[in-house]
Amino acid sequence: MTDTLVLRVAGRPVARYVTRPELPARLSPRPYLHPVTTLAGTAVTELTPADHTHHLGVGVAVPDVEGFNFWGGRTFVRDQGPTELDNHGTQRHLAFQLRDPDGFVEELRWAAAGTELLRERRTVAATELTDIAWALDFTFSLTNITEGPLSIGSAATNGRPGAAYGGYFWRARREAAAPDVFTADREGEPAVHGRSADWLALTGTDWTLVFAGATEDTRRDPWFVRTAEYPGVGSSLAPVERLPVPPGGTVVRRVVTVVADGRLGRGEAAALVRKAVTR
Repeated sequence: MTDTLVLRVAGRPVARYVTRPELPARLSPRPYLHPVTTLAGTAVTELTPADHTHHLGVGVAVPDVEGFNFWGGRTFVRDQGPTELDNHGTQRHLAFQLRDPDGFVEELRWAAAGTELLRERRTVAATELTDIAWALDFTFSLTNITEGPLSIGSAATNGRPGAAYGGYFWRARREAAAPDVFTADREGEPAVHGRSADWLALTGTDWTLVFAGATEDTRRDPWFVRTAEYPGVGSSLAPVERLPVPPGGTVVRRVVTVVADGRLGRGEAAALVRKAVTR
């Protein structure tokens, strides 16, 4: 059964959160935000696009948790490449600890093959920044509830260079032209992909998204960026080596995303990020 809630900023709806999506197992069913819009109502997310049907708006997706796929689609297998496997996990909404018009705190269950691997606490808040921009503050903590160690991997750690996707991920709106992407000192997909930066901006025809890591660990994570193939930005949990999670251990990440009308420049993007992260 599909269940949804709507996030609002200053009374205006800006995002719909789907807690129990009805999706095939191959898409690694999980809660997601879609559509997400600017304050003027421009959509800045996509759901199950034809190029990657397992991309689900905004959420948390990981391609390898101890061999199980919580990303969706094919699994990258070393020395074999992308492979269809029956290894998909699911993220199940358990309960809301808090549920308000401008945010929520949620508990989720990550399970595969009948076994719960991780328990997640997700905190999401929508806040107004200016009359053209608002911020989506998204924190997730993943706790290993098994009796043994787990590790989080990516296609990169499994042998595919440059493909360290896995973690917070935003599938952006596709338009006729690819979006521009830049950080404080770099510009273009080749220059920013796979690098750490305090913030990273993606600009479309009449919208801008500015992503910022809001904790020390999150700022260290490199950005996963696509503009030419499709528009998407994520924060990489396992860029080079697998990320170990001991029994009872917890991984915490917080990304704040500015959602703005218009095409922002570096100065405007930096100023809005500072305001969003320090609120």
